[in-house]
Amino acid sequence: MVNEAIILAGGLGTRLQRVIEGLPKAMAPVRGRPFLEYLLDHLIESGLTHAILSTGHLSDVIQDHFGDKYHDLKLSYVVEDKPLGTGGAIVLAGERVQKKQYFVMNGDTLFRVDMRKMYSMHCNKKADITIALRKAENVSRYGCINIDEGGRIISFSEKEKEKGSGWINGGIYLMNKTVIDNAELPGIFSVEKDLFPSLLSDQHVYGYTDDGYFIDIGTPEDYERAQHEL
Repeated sequence: MVNEAIILAGGLGTRLQRVIEGLPKAMAPVRGRPFLEYLLDHLIESGLTHAILSTGHLSDVIQDHFGDKYHDLKLSYVVEDKPLGTGGAIVLAGERVQKKQYFVMNGDTLFRVDMRKMYSMHCNKKADITIALRKAENVSRYGCINIDEGGRIISFSEKEKEKGSGWINGGIYLMNKTVIDNAELPGIFSVEKDLFPSLLSDQHVYGYTDDGYFIDIGTPEDYERAQHEL
């Protein structure tokens, strides 16, 4: 089982600033606790032992709160001097990864997938990247991911171009370290828009479907929903 995860916690939280002023998005309080604690709890429950927090905006707020350990979970920090996009942040944080595979999680999304089963599928399919997928009744906010019968991802559809139900990106990835190490990548890029679609033709990119609890606190409406559901 993979024991390391990168958490992308450098988001500005522009849409939430009127309700979380002075805090990075991952530290938005939910029922008296920073949202990030719920993600870290899920990592501990899944058997992970090391989380690398990729921070940027107000990074000191996160470090001052957590320090170098959360319960039994070791914490490391990588601070972006300027926004690098999700891809650039993974490249930077990936330098701290010690194993051949690692999870990546969005710091504003909680998706309680079975990470052990996701890892098992990743190994069985000999995947380079496995993306956790969640069924959504309306994919227009997230974009849609299309998979074949074996779970291999065959295409990505952009936000607002697709309507109705479908599989969406759940914000958790399991990646082989060689994917980033062997690629020629720009300093600033989006892993979702720039990297993943470019790999479909020559690498093994799979979707792991799961019906676990999912919430993205990126909008004030969903942030309010989190206060009642978590």
